[in-house]
Amino acid sequence: MNFMKKSLALALFAFISLALSAQNSTIYLFAYFKGNGEDGLHLAYSRDGYRFSALHRDSSLLKPAIGKDKLMRDPCIINGADGLFHMVWTTSWKDRGIGYASSTDLVHWSKQIYLPVMQHEPGALNCWAPEIIYDSKGGQYMIYWATTIPGRFPATDTTGDSIYNHRIYYVTTKDFKHFSKAALLYEKGFNVIDATIQPDGDEYLMFLKDETKRPVAQKNIRIAVSRQLSSGFSAPSAPITGNYWAEGPTAIKIGERWIVYFDKYNDHKYGAVTSSDLNHWEDISDKIILPQGVRHGSVFSIDSRTFQRLIESLL
Repeated sequence: MNFMKKSLALALFAFISLALSAQNSTIYLFAYFKGNGEDGLHLAYSRDGYRFSALHRDSSLLKPAIGKDKLMRDPCIINGADGLFHMVWTTSWKDRGIGYASSTDLVHWSKQIYLPVMQHEPGALNCWAPEIIYDSKGGQYMIYWATTIPGRFPATDTTGDSIYNHRIYYVTTKDFKHFSKAALLYEKGFNVIDATIQPDGDEYLMFLKDETKRPVAQKNIRIAVSRQLSSGFSAPSAPITGNYWAEGPTAIKIGERWIVYFDKYNDHKYGAVTSSDLNHWEDISDKIILPQGVRHGSVFSIDSRTFQRLIESLL
């Protein structure tokens, strides 16, 4: 049986390698979790950004080992300037820190490290949906996430779910050993979570979730813009998502069009919108195919050679 599985895997690898070598194409990867994040990191791949297929038989590539609840929710992976893949994730619903690990091939990962980014805030309730981006101007990485500190922004303490009233915070690091003290990144007078930042020419785009539930529910995705990575983000745009609750945006530019993927969590399915000008958005949810049970994740691109090495590492 093992021989048959290995033979099938080798045949699949040969087929993919032949197709990719002919196209020399960009591959889009989607990192995600399933369930409550108990089993860890999952990956899917796509050649066009629309149809994603699970890798590793949709089994976990890395099991969580740190945090109060030992979860691996909301994984965010980027290609680092140092040739490594860097990943951060939510370790628990109630931790004052996040998880971090790195990899050369997306299969073999470093020791998981718990980063106590909000430990200095004894009243902080959580650190949710961390993301990471490389700041080429500063030669450093920026990690950012959502935290509730009760009483810190009292005007909106009753606008969210239960006692949660989030804002976006961040730290910077050059070596993942020394970190700046956490600072406020986004505060525009409303409850906000699930921020993800992408460079766009001389600007940075922050796709975010308006987490307002009361008095009028929002629960939609909006955009803020800044010329600086760690400050100056604008008030949010009008919603770019429709008449449904959406969260966990992740975005990538393919050609001249942006695609923003998000979790339609009440409907238990994924959605997406696309735009070429960041003003007019088309819903393409019916064109997106992702593995069943996908939850909040992140999309990023690799070249075909890197993808071939990934497939080889999975054999």
